[in-house]
Amino acid sequence: MKAKVNENCIGCGTCIAMCEKVFKFNDNGFAVAKDEDLTDEEIEEVNNTIPMCPVEAISINKEEKKEEDKKEQ
Repeated sequence: MKAKVNENCIGCGTCIAMCEKVFKFNDNGFAVAKDEDLTDEEIEEVNNTIPMCPVEAISINKEEKKEEDKKEQ
């Protein structure tokens, strides 16, 4: 799972203040999420951050398992 910040971001910094392991400012002053799978701890922190975003710009993407992983199951 990965965190995502959409185009609604206004750059208020709430997500960064609450979860700096996952979020940071880009060069334009808007928040972006790291492009890595989240740890269980980070998932919990992001879930706590989501309702605090004033423009509902944060989400967690549950990615489909890779085709190779599906075949193994």
